[in-house]
Amino acid sequence: MKNFLVSVKKLHDSFFHLVSYAQTPFLLCVRLYWGWQLIESGWGKLHNLDKVTEFFTSLGLPMPGATAVFISSLELFGGILLALGLFSRVISLMLTVNLIVAYITADREALLSIFSDPDKFMAAAPFTFLWASLLVLIFGAGKVSVDALLGRWLFPADAPGTRSAPN
Repeated sequence: MKNFLVSVKKLHDSFFHLVSYAQTPFLLCVRLYWGWQLIESGWGKLHNLDKVTEFFTSLGLPMPGATAVFISSLELFGGILLALGLFSRVISLMLTVNLIVAYITADREALLSIFSDPDKFMAAAPFTFLWASLLVLIFGAGKVSVDALLGRWLFPADAPGTRSAPN
């Protein structure tokens, strides 16, 4: 029985070792796709600030004009940074907060139905952006990102496969 369990454990470990290679391309795809979507959304909002301001006014947001410019810029430049994988966790945190506020203000009914009607929650406009932001916030940008490149350049001793001298 012990040999069987050891074999199952080896099979399990080997399989998930192989699956772990999908993390970097997966995070790259998430960043590129949702970064591009945010860029388009921010660009569209910046070119229709009157409509965005009117919508924010209808939601009762404070300083709707300034808020419209801020949110539009956050989406545009946040999408660019997300796609590049530059300052990815910081921008993901900002986008996560923004999207939670979007749920609270514009999709409150969907937010409140998170447990009673999860389909409604997941169908709301902020959901996929929030999910992508959370993935990058939690897992980072991945190995194919400007963050990783800067990390290898600025801190070569911390790069995988290198050892720093003992202090």
